Amino acid sequence: MAKRVLIVDDALFMRTLLRDIFTAAGWEVVAEAENGLQAIEDYNRHQPDLVTMDIVMPELGGIDAMQRILGTDAEAKVVMCSALGQESMVMEAIQAGAKDFIVKPFQDSQVLEIVERVCGD
Repeated sequence: MAKRVLIVDDALFMRTLLRDIFTAAGWEVVAEAENGLQAIEDYNRHQPDLVTMDIVMPELGGIDAMQRILGTDAEAKVVMCSALGQESMVMEAIQAGAKDFIVKPFQDSQVLEIVERVCGD
């Protein structure tokens, strides 16, 4: 059975890029969210194997959204996505429970290597 992923990013371009990477690798994209509040709803509805979460988003940021998800499912696997230059936010995300991070801009192979490591494949 295909692994299931929830993609969270306020930029449509980034969601599309990640969707293409995951789909080509045989993953099922169960939902896409453009803010942290939508991410929490989608996580609870779909219970994906993995969440890719942008850090800086409107309404509710990625770190807060991840903490809320982890509050209801301690086993949730969240990989944060951040732009170059956001190292302090990445460290905060890891300390808050993120399993790993992807730095934008990224290569397809980098994304797949990180998610395979996180998901234990």
